[in-house]
Amino acid sequence: MPDEAFPRAVAYLQCIEPTCRATYDAGERIYACEQCGGLLDVQYEWRQARLTDLLATFDARRASFHPHDVSGVWRFRELFPFATSPSQVVTLGEGNTPLWDAPRSARYAGLKRLAVKHQGMNPTGSFKDNGMTTGVAQAQRLGARAVACASTGNTSASLAAYAARAGMRGIVFIPGGRIAYGKLAQSLDYGAATLQIEGNFDDAMRLARELARTTPLYLLNSVNPFRLEGQKAIAFELLQQRRWRVPDRIVVPGGNLGNVSALGKGFKELHDLGLIARMPRLTVVQAEGAAPLAQWRAGGREGNLIPVKQPKTLATAIQIGHPVSWLKAARALDWTDGACATVSEQDIADAKAVIGRDGIGCEPASAATVAGLRRLVAEGVVHPEEDTVAILTGNALKDPDFTVQYHTGQLFTDAERETRVTRAEGRLASTFANAPRRVPADADALRQAILDLIAELPSLTE
Repeated sequence: MPDEAFPRAVAYLQCIEPTCRATYDAGERIYACEQCGGLLDVQYEWRQARLTDLLATFDARRASFHPHDVSGVWRFRELFPFATSPSQVVTLGEGNTPLWDAPRSARYAGLKRLAVKHQGMNPTGSFKDNGMTTGVAQAQRLGARAVACASTGNTSASLAAYAARAGMRGIVFIPGGRIAYGKLAQSLDYGAATLQIEGNFDDAMRLARELARTTPLYLLNSVNPFRLEGQKAIAFELLQQRRWRVPDRIVVPGGNLGNVSALGKGFKELHDLGLIARMPRLTVVQAEGAAPLAQWRAGGREGNLIPVKQPKTLATAIQIGHPVSWLKAARALDWTDGACATVSEQDIADAKAVIGRDGIGCEPASAATVAGLRRLVAEGVVHPEEDTVAILTGNALKDPDFTVQYHTGQLFTDAERETRVTRAEGRLASTFANAPRRVPADADALRQAILDLIAELPSLTE
């Protein structure tokens, strides 16, 4: 694709704080406002004339074989035109993730119908790829040679892959304690230098931000607004799959809160540009042991968010007590008249098993969406007739230990796995257990076992 065919617009950075609104050149290597310390947005001076028939342009690109059109992010490049040349784009064909009906999950949640957008089908198995392609494009634009992130797993896997494709040095900071090895294995295999520090994710994030100021590292956590630009494309692709019909509600798990922030910005930009008539209600679901945004909203939304010093949940992707993007997330919920909910470890584990019964599967954090919908329907916040989409953020293979331990009744409550969780102790139960069954090496015994399994089929499909 020649440079002249790549969309261009005036891009700049702007502080999101209403009392500041300072602006900076898009070529500056900064992650926060230098005047007040606030978060930054990437903003554009849109050229309305170039947006005529834009949805038709996006649809036409689905028939193209050019890598920028095949990408479920760069296909929508007019909506984040900060990159000045196609040579800056590093793509692994991210996006293009399926939108599936999930009838069993819908019944479990109390909904007439539920669709799931499975971001776990991205190249490295999570939604982070949507943002990493734009983050690395900005790194290329700035001439960075090394990129870094703090991560509970998914961000590190994505950064490692895209850094390898770009020929950059990838460096990831991971917290001590429980790490999903399916995620860590990816970082190691893609060649990133992995530094495990004592402390939790928030400690790792603090150190990563400090080192990004004092070393040549280019930081690619969600505090980087260029990474969130790519995650807007989840909204664009979802609408394209629905022939540009806006759902009533979209539900996402809440950890560092970059995803809901990006979705909110994406939908608002589409609405402001006149490309959609209304915005969906965004809903964030957090684990009870790591729910600072939900607690802030429940407390009247006054003052600053109070971090959870020792966040606890087996859903490691959302085990974050001091989310960087909380103000952007709060803004997104305000823009869309959204909601926030919390769910227990039991809720997450059971919802994950139900999603599996739909033949889909996901990592534990993703299951918070269905668990949260079940609670919100029961509370009357969500109507059973609402046209609802749940965003599943990670692949089931990210944390296989959780799945096996749940189905075999061997799940543990803490990172060190010292305490077994059993029904007798009043903690998590394997409500939808599907453990391996021991059968004698005898044809008659196996035949009877098969007949018994077939007889169970109606209950599994109800």
